Amino acid sequence: MLMSNTDRAARLHFMANGFRVLSPGDHVVCASSGMRIALDDLRYWSVARQEAYASAALATAAMSE
Repeated sequence: MLMSNTDRAARLHFMANGFRVLSPGDHVVCASSGMRIALDDLRYWSVARQEAYASAALATAAMSE
């Protein structure tokens, strides 16, 4: 039986120029807002914190804390 990655959070390792999928899924959860971010739409993350963000504003706010 094939497993579907639909509606399953991926586990990622964030790097400076991209990310590596550690555990397959179709989305990640924003560390600031809790919003689901489709992997195709993921543009903002913190390498140091290993967190994903839904927007540039949320990433900037998290970095300034």
